Amino acid sequence: MSKILDGKTAVVFGVANKRSIAWGIAQAWAQAGAKLIFNYQGDRLKENVEELAATFGADTPVAPCDVSRDEDITRFFAFVKSKTSRVDLLLHSVAFAPKEALEGVFLDTSREAFRVAHDISAYSLVAVTRSAVPLMTHGGSVVTMSYYGAEKVVPHYNVMGVAKAALEASVRYLAYDLGPKKIRVNAISAGPVNTLAARGISGFSAMLTHYEQHAPLKRNITLEELGAMGVFLASDGGAGVTGQTLYVDSGYSVMGM
Repeated sequence: MSKILDGKTAVVFGVANKRSIAWGIAQAWAQAGAKLIFNYQGDRLKENVEELAATFGADTPVAPCDVSRDEDITRFFAFVKSKTSRVDLLLHSVAFAPKEALEGVFLDTSREAFRVAHDISAYSLVAVTRSAVPLMTHGGSVVTMSYYGAEKVVPHYNVMGVAKAALEASVRYLAYDLGPKKIRVNAISAGPVNTLAARGISGFSAMLTHYEQHAPLKRNITLEELGAMGVFLASDGGAGVTGQTLYVDSGYSVMGM
């Protein structure tokens, strides 16, 4: 891959392990020349993220950030500012809902589960982008991760589908707000990928099989394909694209039956 992101600095939210979508995009950004700064969510993931980040060099910056806490976001971006005077790229690959909300029926979603899902999966995009904007002095690209359950009903996806719909709407409003600053905001709607978060969805294995059977390409997607789309949105190739949700799902979203 050519070094089309040379000279750019990227902040990456959402790496949990080497199967994470965030990790696939981070690798692609690094291969294209970007320098990376990572966050991790809590001590449980600290070692994993530090080990992965170190593959780009022992001095790759890594710091904690709980996106549900404004003070953590402020502290994290102070850390970012201590490492670089400029941020060009921001990856938001963060989502969470209580496990019980991803089982059974949407009707049974508790008020607390609804609040948590929207806070972490949708509002956090607004919060981290707001903190990144002062460092995006030469414009930039914000990329977040969505899923088809934002648009159509996916059994057991439940409140997460509603939160992803809020996330996609947030992308459009942020794109409008930040366009004059030459900051683009887009979502990638990925087909199912066997990540740590996805395995918490009831019936996920059946979802993978269903995509293989019904998507036009008759297969599931790869992290490399998501990384390639991430590079496109981060590069000058995507300079005219903002406020969009781009599907990387082997074509599944075009099917009616």
